Amino acid sequence: MKPRQTRPKLVQAILDAFRLPDLRRRILLTFAMLVAFRFMAHVPLPGVDTAALKQMFSSNALLGMLDMFSGGALKSFSILAMGVYPYITSTIIIQLMQPVIPALQRMSTEGEAGQNKINRISHLLTIPLAALSGWGEIVLMQHNGVIAATDALSMVTMIMCLIAGTIFLVWLGEQITEYGIGNGISIIIFAGIVCTYPTMVGDLGLAWDTNKFGVILFALILLASLVFIVLFNEAHRRIPVQYAKTSFHSGRMYRQTGGTHIPLKVNAAGMIPLIFSMSLVVFPGMIAQFFMTTAPAPPNIANAIYNIFSPNTSLPLGVVYWLLYFLLTILASFFYTMVIFQQQDLPGTLQKQGGFIPGIRPGKNTESYLNNVINRITLAGSLFLGIVAIIPFVVKFTTNVQTVQLSSVGLIIVVGVVIDTMNQMEAQLTMRRYEGFIK
Repeated sequence: MKPRQTRPKLVQAILDAFRLPDLRRRILLTFAMLVAFRFMAHVPLPGVDTAALKQMFSSNALLGMLDMFSGGALKSFSILAMGVYPYITSTIIIQLMQPVIPALQRMSTEGEAGQNKINRISHLLTIPLAALSGWGEIVLMQHNGVIAATDALSMVTMIMCLIAGTIFLVWLGEQITEYGIGNGISIIIFAGIVCTYPTMVGDLGLAWDTNKFGVILFALILLASLVFIVLFNEAHRRIPVQYAKTSFHSGRMYRQTGGTHIPLKVNAAGMIPLIFSMSLVVFPGMIAQFFMTTAPAPPNIANAIYNIFSPNTSLPLGVVYWLLYFLLTILASFFYTMVIFQQQDLPGTLQKQGGFIPGIRPGKNTESYLNNVINRITLAGSLFLGIVAIIPFVVKFTTNVQTVQLSSVGLIIVVGVVIDTMNQMEAQLTMRRYEGFIK
């Protein structure tokens, strides 16, 4: 008879994981890598005026949003100020170029060897992207008086330090993926976002004295958003599939069919459309900062462009930024999902494996059916991402809490990484016949 379990299942699963030497080693290695990441995030570049940097962030909402994804490294302008986003950008570019460039398309069909070649190209492309991003950040800092004008050698040195910081984080992420728990790059981003939450809680505590109702409403919207994200993150449409099998018994041939299903996720694109659309919306404002005038000089057209493409602009002008963010997220979600399913080639894979959808003829009919299903569920998934994108706008103008920056991309990443890590932990425990998170 199984003894009664008194501990919560999650706590019991964690205890079971630490009883296994190899799993315990993976968990501890993951924590050690994250400690190294947080230590390096506080190593600033030389010649940074911290007072001017603080003043710059207090008056620039765009930088505050970007700082959240670097785990506060941008606010101190450390060597990890760019985070892993040059690598993510490189990965997205290579993935989108696979249907366009025949060589990349051929590599994607070569199995593990081809994937290793694609990963190597992504790593190489990360270096020039990191150099370009690092140069832009340094020039922006110089424009705002954070860094004094430097000669060419000093500029190259700082850019190389920023490139080294990005490559170091990519290496840490790959070590976590291979020897730790979860997807390393995602966990690095997750750690950077979570490290900003204590500051958010402190800001909410300061706002409590003057706006109790707003803080309570903020917490309720945040909780509802997390539930909403979890539901759509796990939602999927099951497509029934049957496989015909032929067996011989006593000299006779028998045809048998086995049934299974293909799970098509409602939000197949994940948080990529949010990152892509946010980059497009933020880009005009970032460029405008180089040409803005400061008081007492009168504002010019660059000031107007910055105000239009700033998330903290007051109504009614502030609607422009969030409306563009909403529409671009929907378009990016459709585009990225179509690219993914085109690369997977589900109809061709089913036909090669002898599978078929009951009631649907193989070939063109199956392709048309799957495309219709994907279009319908992608519509729901894109609207979900669009709503998540404008949650910060809703929170700001309904709660009147101005001191806290809530990031929709941050929420998606945090929820996705937690669920993915829990699933991997569950799989590890299931293989060893331990009870995991889910009964």
